Amino acid sequence: MKALVKIIPGIICLLAFVPAFSQTDNQAAGQKAWMDYMTPSAAHQMLAKSNGEWNEEMTMWMQPGAEPVKSKATAVNKMILGGRYQHSTHTGNVMGMPFEGIAITGFDNIKKVYVSTWIDNMGTGIMYAEGKWNDATKTVEFKGTGVDPMSGKELQVRQVMKIVDDNTETMEMFTTVDGKEFKSMEIKMTRKM
Repeated sequence: MKALVKIIPGIICLLAFVPAFSQTDNQAAGQKAWMDYMTPSAAHQMLAKSNGEWNEEMTMWMQPGAEPVKSKATAVNKMILGGRYQHSTHTGNVMGMPFEGIAITGFDNIKKVYVSTWIDNMGTGIMYAEGKWNDATKTVEFKGTGVDPMSGKELQVRQVMKIVDDNTETMEMFTTVDGKEFKSMEIKMTRKM
């Protein structure tokens, strides 16, 4: 009995420390997960290669079969928040009106996808899309949603961003209306030298 009395305090101490060890392991795992989530990766370095000033030739189709509307714009890309996101500002004229747009593009280290938001002075909503890099075609195919001002309904959109070379990129946008997808925009971007 005396031996048991001597052992019980030791067992109680051991049981008290087991959750603490477990918490320490969880804290270390949590810290590692956050570090992995917040540390810019090779995908972010790839985004940074598009930093700088660009000329844009834009072609838009308002509906399937419509005549194309052409315009020009410029873009300035820069990495922000310690290289985690690319901030892209677009300015120009579209259909005779001043145009301004802002894109924020990043790479979600946990989901393993590129993420993109778009806002401009031609609307009051935010378009959101996600996409994966295809090394064979040098493209990111984004899929997301926006709003159709005519119907007030959500629109499905698909964008294909292509890196042609260090100084040339393209973006094609496809919109789905009544279950049918059509090409609604094409932008050719050429780096200013």
